[in-house]
Amino acid sequence: MNLPALMSKTRIALAASAVLLAIFGFTTRNTGADQSSTAIGDKAPELAFYNPDSTKVLKLSSLRGQYVLVDFWASWCGPCRHENPNIVRSYEKYSKAKFKKGKGFTIYSVSLDKSRAAWKQAIEKDKLNWPYHVSDLNAWSSAGARLYGVNSIPMNFLVDPDGIIVAKNLRGTQLDKALDAYVKSF
Repeated sequence: MNLPALMSKTRIALAASAVLLAIFGFTTRNTGADQSSTAIGDKAPELAFYNPDSTKVLKLSSLRGQYVLVDFWASWCGPCRHENPNIVRSYEKYSKAKFKKGKGFTIYSVSLDKSRAAWKQAIEKDKLNWPYHVSDLNAWSSAGARLYGVNSIPMNFLVDPDGIIVAKNLRGTQLDKALDAYVKSF
């Protein structure tokens, strides 16, 4: 075989290998290998990350006994920032409400930011006044996002006082409607 023919076949083999690797990479990207089940009715997987000042690890399990919205968001995410006023309104409305079961409602915010400064500025600017803000500052490589199968944001999970996921992807007034089902009526 002559050298130009051999080089051509080598280029074709390399190109085919690159295409196969690209296809394999895209099809196996979010297979859920590290993902726990996050279907409604499943136990919410544990999350434990540092707060914005990196002074304390906050565990999701420490909030057992309350309804908790596990909210995945980021400072750079326009739709997240647009949804934040709805979440703030729900927090203000339900954080002191009396529930049929459980001690109240709070939010466990998981940021997919890389910049601590941008994350902290967004918390302040959007008036996200609950105490449970966490991140590993790994953006889309966040361990929490992988564990929960998050591939777009905003995304959230409503967890009951026993740690069971009871609703997902609540937007606008949907969160209020979901929480209303658990609030004591007088």
